[in-house]
Amino acid sequence: MNHDDSRRIPDGASFDRSGSQDSLDAMSLDDFWKEVENIHETRGNNHEERQAIVVKEPDEGELEEEWLKEAGLSNLFAESTGDSQESMVFLSTLTRTQKAAVEKRVETVTQTLRKKNKHHQIPDVRDIFRPQSDPKGKVCDRSEPSAVRTTESKNEMQDETKDVKFSLGANEQKSPLGDTPFSETDINLEIPFAEQAANLKDNSVGKVYKDGGGDTLHMNFRLPKDKTGTTKIGDLAPQDMKKVYSLALIELTALYDVLGTEFKQQKAAKIKTKDCGLFGVPLSVLLEQDQKKVPGTKIPLIFQKLISQIEEATLETEGLLRIPGVATRVKSLCQELEAKFYEGTFNWENVKQHDAASLLKLFIRELPQPLLTVEYLKAFQDVQNLPRKKQQLQALNLLVILLPEANRDTLKVLLEFLQRVIDHREKNKMTLNNVAMVMAPNLFTFQGLGSKNIEQSEFAMAAGTANVMRFMIQYQKLLWTIPKFIVNQVRKQNTENQKKEKKDKAMKKLLKKMAYDREKHEKQDKTPNDADVPQGVIRVQAPHLSKVSMAIQLTEELKASDIVARFLSEKSGNVQTLKKEEVFLYEIGGNIGERCLDDDTYMKDLYQLNPNAEWVIKSKQS
Repeated sequence: MNHDDSRRIPDGASFDRSGSQDSLDAMSLDDFWKEVENIHETRGNNHEERQAIVVKEPDEGELEEEWLKEAGLSNLFAESTGDSQESMVFLSTLTRTQKAAVEKRVETVTQTLRKKNKHHQIPDVRDIFRPQSDPKGKVCDRSEPSAVRTTESKNEMQDETKDVKFSLGANEQKSPLGDTPFSETDINLEIPFAEQAANLKDNSVGKVYKDGGGDTLHMNFRLPKDKTGTTKIGDLAPQDMKKVYSLALIELTALYDVLGTEFKQQKAAKIKTKDCGLFGVPLSVLLEQDQKKVPGTKIPLIFQKLISQIEEATLETEGLLRIPGVATRVKSLCQELEAKFYEGTFNWENVKQHDAASLLKLFIRELPQPLLTVEYLKAFQDVQNLPRKKQQLQALNLLVILLPEANRDTLKVLLEFLQRVIDHREKNKMTLNNVAMVMAPNLFTFQGLGSKNIEQSEFAMAAGTANVMRFMIQYQKLLWTIPKFIVNQVRKQNTENQKKEKKDKAMKKLLKKMAYDREKHEKQDKTPNDADVPQGVIRVQAPHLSKVSMAIQLTEELKASDIVARFLSEKSGNVQTLKKEEVFLYEIGGNIGERCLDDDTYMKDLYQLNPNAEWVIKSKQS
């Protein structure tokens, strides 16, 4: 069959090769169309009709109300305001662009509620946010975190936040993009992405860029080292990850607002799905099944097995992932797996490598909801419309954070596998571009969302989604990093909440506590080890190692890996031997819930950021 691109363009479709798609101009779309053809052939052999997911058309203000709920700000419109103080602290940490994103949604919901004549109190957006003015009446620097006004404690809030030391990046520099040492290929995680875009937009007024807004062809981006340590998804405690999620949603929305791109979460109507089996089963159901067999597993067992089956044969096979298995045989294997996989009687020796690859892609396509979720699939696709590649990566970073844990973990395993395939490109002829072209239709052309719409838009989205797929594979380590500015906002929220808790406790105990009771309490809390720790020294606990505690002198060059190595050098036959890759140093308490430190964290710099933290060495399972 001829795959000439010019003959495959649907009527009325346009192929935009400008801007962010320039790096794909030289790439043949042949692999993409062959994969689409293989998918259609597989669907043709499957006589079972899939129930299409209906994307609900939201009522006026419904999307914005849902957005505020997802951002953890639903109590702004709820009848009960039990968590209003916590929301005020949360809002006080937002940057100018984040604040603008919230204001825009609040205003829309406010107008909708007024039209519907809701009985409960409707806040005025001006009462939620009030820009502070200097004596001349000018609004404060737009990069400063916004202040939140409450009618009872406006001055108190200002007093408590003025001494916070956490940098949100933009508030320390007049022109972040012009003054920082970051290069064009550096992904700056210290300054909020929307603030970078806003400053770049301001500085670019009147300038004309070619090649996608100033990006160069085949630009390779890198993540500069952070002396306080890089924070990966999975390194933080659940209570802090909840804050990260809210901030990532607000930041992503702010970024799209600044760039003039529409960001709308889609919402699927509930449909009946299979409650057992392998293919066409929701990830949550699969994991519930699998965890009964393998407690704690986070990736579907069939998904893991298919990948291992492909790798056992060798990743050097030419055309791996591109050459499909025989459609009738793949269908037969699929049915046999459904019947025998969990019984352990399925004969894997009968599965050829190309069949296993086809089954892996089939598993992804047959999920009742896309791996990238109904809510965010369009947002992933629309990343291609952002003007700069760096902004595309920033948006992808935030979208990955927003994925449900099961989807994100499964996607991570898939991308790691695809990279291993690419690592053997000299033998298998599967380059990054080839793999991206083959896998894009499997992740982005989702059958359940209605085939007619997909057919009409296939050509228009081909190069764009392949480019997004390429970025996801190439920069997966970056995409699983939590930006430092978000971690700093979490630290600031925790600090402010702790101040309020201490103040409340002090008021309650003021009349009950005597001076000698307080002194006694302080002595009980102060362990001999803590009392003996001098300035510039931290005490590290390691309850599962031979040496359970050690005082460590902080130096400019001391890293987290040095402390772990020092503890592991203290060997004892009475304690289980642990390898260096099995244990990590954790930052616990102070202005963070819990954070696993990467090996290259400079401890003195981190100590200055969180002097009240405790330091514990443990495995990620403990």
